[in-house]
Amino acid sequence: QVQLVESGGGLVQAGGSLRLSCVASGFTPRNYAMGWFRQAPGKEREFVANIYWADGYADSVKGRFTISRDNAKNTVYLQMNSLKPEDTAVYYCARAFRPTKEIRGYDYWGQGTQVTVSS
Repeated sequence: QVQLVESGGGLVQAGGSLRLSCVASGFTPRNYAMGWFRQAPGKEREFVANIYWADGYADSVKGRFTISRDNAKNTVYLQMNSLKPEDTAVYYCARAFRPTKEIRGYDYWGQGTQVTVSS
């Protein structure tokens, strides 16, 4: 069955970096769009980045975050640099049939990984 498992979250100081990983199984990620979303306490889940034939980013992370994939490892990454306290959230990866920023466009989700940025 389709599974997405995120890892790499943690506690980091402002200005620091983290790299999140999302390992996919049960399907071939290179045939799908893959996205990262995040949800902060008390806020709605929001788009962060996606990748298919090209990559796309939310304005709030553009220039700081980079999405990539390793097809041989069935893994999608999110490199996060220059982290800010407002980046604190649970980060989720998800699968879609085409690249979109809309949550409803994604049919499978991981369980999430917590990222906490201290000031």
